[in-house]
Formats: sequence, C-alpha cells, structure tokens
Amino acid sequence: MSALRYTPAGIPVIEFRLEHGSEQEEAGRQREVKAEIPAVAFQAQAQLLAKTTLQAEIKVQGFLGAKSKRSKKLVLHVTNIEFVEGA
Repeated sequence: MSALRYTPAGIPVIEFRLEHGSEQEEAGRQREVKAEIPAVAFQAQAQLLAKTTLQAEIKVQGFLGAKSKRSKKLVLHVTNIEFVEGA
C-alpha cells in the first residue's frame, strides 16, 4: 500500500493492491481463483485505508476505470469499504 497523499486539489488518495482468493464453478467444475487487483481510493475511504493493517480482510465496492487520463491500465476505484470481523 502506498502512503496517503493528496491530489493538487487537496483530495486524499491512496493506491493499493487487493488480493482475491475464492472457489468458483466453471464448466461444471470447481476452480480455485487467485488474483491481485490494483486499486485506488479517495476521500474518506483513503483516510480509512491509511489507518488499516496490511493484511486486513475487507469487502469493497467500486468500479473499474483507467488509472489516469494518460493510462488505459485498469484499476478498481473503491467507493465503499466493509471490514470483515473475525478475519
């Protein structure tokens, strides 16, 4: 996770990577799925993540979008974070 920083407009932002692991059904069989997803959060979500431990289990909601106006690489823009208790 990167350090909390501020945009030129003064908006807090943090960049991080989500690690996903699950089992999904595909073609009638169970398949283990593992992936790392680049993500970014702004405002209150960024400030919340800046105070979080690296291995915290969270559920997120958001949307896929370009990393920036100049980059077409996809990144998950996190708009909501829910901490999973007992994880």
